[in-house]
Amino acid sequence: MSPQTLIITASILGALGVGLGAFGAHALENTLTPERMATWETAVTYHMWHTLALLLVEVLAKQFELNLDWVGYSFLAGIIIFSGSLYLLCLTNTSWLGAITPIGGICLIAGWLLLAKNFISSLN
Repeated sequence: MSPQTLIITASILGALGVGLGAFGAHALENTLTPERMATWETAVTYHMWHTLALLLVEVLAKQFELNLDWVGYSFLAGIIIFSGSLYLLCLTNTSWLGAITPIGGICLIAGWLLLAKNFISSLN
């Protein structure tokens, strides 16, 4: 992923995260159960933190001259699968979507572990 593509993608994801957070707080507050509202907030929280992490990947890649593409892909996949499945779960009340969420969580964890691996490898 080119630096420009990564930054554009993260920027759009950031705007989407803010919008979805506001949508949940205002449009869904009387629609979702408290449990589903907490699920929505979890989706937004992970969405936003990993959007910031995606931006950080580009800064770190440039600063340390590392190829962190797979870190970025992992974070991107994690945001889409983890947060996306939770958003859809809340909007559709389709409970089987909760079974997909851990796959996104694994992608997010993999991104962090790949980041660590790249820096450990750069020490040698």
